[in-house]
Amino acid sequence: MFFEKKGPHTLKKVSNICENSDSKHSESIKIDDIRDLSSASIKDITFFHSLKYKSEAKKTKALACITKKELEKYLPEKCLKILVKNVLLSVAKVGILFYPNSDIDPLDNSLLPSDEVKNKYKNVVFGKNVLVGKNVQIGKNTVIGNNTIVEHDVQIGENCHIGSFVSIKNSILENDVLLQDNVKIGVKGFGFIPDPNKNFRAPHIGKVVVKRGSEVGSGSTIDRGSMTDTIIGENTFIDNQVHIAHNVKIGKNCMIAGQVGFAGSSNIGNNVVIGGQAGISGHLNIGNNVSIGGGSGVIKDIPDNTKVMGYPSIEFKEFIKKWKSNE
Repeated sequence: MFFEKKGPHTLKKVSNICENSDSKHSESIKIDDIRDLSSASIKDITFFHSLKYKSEAKKTKALACITKKELEKYLPEKCLKILVKNVLLSVAKVGILFYPNSDIDPLDNSLLPSDEVKNKYKNVVFGKNVLVGKNVQIGKNTVIGNNTIVEHDVQIGENCHIGSFVSIKNSILENDVLLQDNVKIGVKGFGFIPDPNKNFRAPHIGKVVVKRGSEVGSGSTIDRGSMTDTIIGENTFIDNQVHIAHNVKIGKNCMIAGQVGFAGSSNIGNNVVIGGQAGISGHLNIGNNVSIGGGSGVIKDIPDNTKVMGYPSIEFKEFIKKWKSNE
């Protein structure tokens, strides 16, 4: 919807693009798309680079998978394997094969002033200097503030309030969402493959989904997903100057204070409270009903109903005990 897709491509072509692939495959096998382990269908290729995703690998329905020699045993026998040394670099190259413009944020040439398209949105209030792209959907009783840009194919629900100087791309906003001034949603994430000569940009073909009743504070940025989506759960409130990286999934009824940062691909449960300036490392699972104190650094999974603080974060009672012992 948001990115032009090329293909299908033969499995042989996909294999040849992969970095240092030692796999041989027939030209008769066609691949429709590239997806993550959980969402891939029997016509897609996926990737498996870490034991952290072993359970998803065992259940994947993908036709083929880019992986390492030591990980192939965890994949279904019928899943065709492309064995490489650097999985993520190969995935980035294959992603660009299917989605050539997804490693940057290309200019949206479809944008028009809201005055020229307002007849399509009769129950929407536009401020001054608003730009709207093609195929945009905006629900009734929604307000779009001054100097805001809504790019092509974005969906905004009913009764939403979008502030001034907001940029929305590659995103779906459900009903009753509030975005304060200067929010940026749907931008490319900070994804690249390090290289001593030239870093390789990773494609970001996912979107951002903001569920019903959520609020995003001024100056916050939410990156779109890479191979899956970034999701903000229902009735979750996010304070000013928060950064949410690609593929992060935040549950419902969460409260996130100012200047919190989320690294990519972490999952946050329901009813989670996070104090200001806390940092959440990537690929973590934070349980339901968790409280994270301000300024904390979370570098490992946190189970349900836990309260933590400090760097690295530890259970709150232990933190207080150590703090008192140092007085």
